[in-house]
Amino acid sequence: MHAREIRRVGKLLAVCDIDPPRMELLSGGEDVRQYASLSSLLEHEHEIDVVVIATPNGLHAEQSIEALKYGKHVLCEKPMAIRSTDAESMIKAAKSSEKHLVVVKQNRYNPPIQELKRLLDEGKLGKILSVQINAFWNRTAEYYAQSPWRGTLELDGGTLYTQFSHFVDLMIWFFGDIIEVKGFRSNTHHAGLIEFEDQGVIALQFESGLQGSLQYTVNAYEKNMEGSITVFGKKGTVKVGGAYLNEMSYFSVEVVDKGEGVEQVERVENDMHNPNQYDGYQGSMSNHPMVYDDLIRLLNGETNNLASPEDGLRTVKAIEKIYSNVHVS
Repeated sequence: MHAREIRRVGKLLAVCDIDPPRMELLSGGEDVRQYASLSSLLEHEHEIDVVVIATPNGLHAEQSIEALKYGKHVLCEKPMAIRSTDAESMIKAAKSSEKHLVVVKQNRYNPPIQELKRLLDEGKLGKILSVQINAFWNRTAEYYAQSPWRGTLELDGGTLYTQFSHFVDLMIWFFGDIIEVKGFRSNTHHAGLIEFEDQGVIALQFESGLQGSLQYTVNAYEKNMEGSITVFGKKGTVKVGGAYLNEMSYFSVEVVDKGEGVEQVERVENDMHNPNQYDGYQGSMSNHPMVYDDLIRLLNGETNNLASPEDGLRTVKAIEKIYSNVHVS
């Protein structure tokens, strides 16, 4: 997916992977130079402007910092890192190198999410009373067996990092930082497969005083079931749902002016707002073309809608707060 978008907006000069067949697949059989180590790539590829990091979570910080020190802009997949200290080091490296550090937050581009953000920013829902976030997905033993880093604390980090960091990002983007967390986490269906929880029920208190809940699982039977955010306001209730935050499932608002996000999903005819398709499972929305378009705008000094590295740090800090206050039972 990243290779495709790189070719669309620029030129894919080189790829790096420790798995030769995977690297060959990534290069697409074209005249793309291949490297087994990032250091070797950076030492030889002086023409590269942007390095895209799409590796296991626990490697994001180290590899991003290395690329930034070589004077490259960095586009890093989510999560930014699995420790806030590492995320802070990434931001420091970007400032020192005077290069851009971008964290992929493609779910922000979903039309219903854009509409909900507009309603919140314009105060159309009135005082927000509470929020509920549901993330009910499916991840099988086969999924974790596909790559040995999955399910490990060292390189995966946890279900909230790998599967649901987008939900945490949107929660903070909409409602601000959290200050208090209570709840439960457990591994009920993936014993021996993963080193952390496969489900959680979390109660949240935001700095604003808003209360909310986050319930998540990778135990939905056979396939992903739901990804939703429900907002209860004095002047309206809105639920963005579907399996991937891709539908306006419920809309009851005092104001009558609806933005395009309310109806647009039904009219999309290409894969822009459909889920990413991987080997035997689905992920979040495939809005990466929008991310890359905004990346080009950023590099050209134009206005863009990319999430800031500080936004990525806030997500990591929020997940850390949840994990440090809610232990696996």
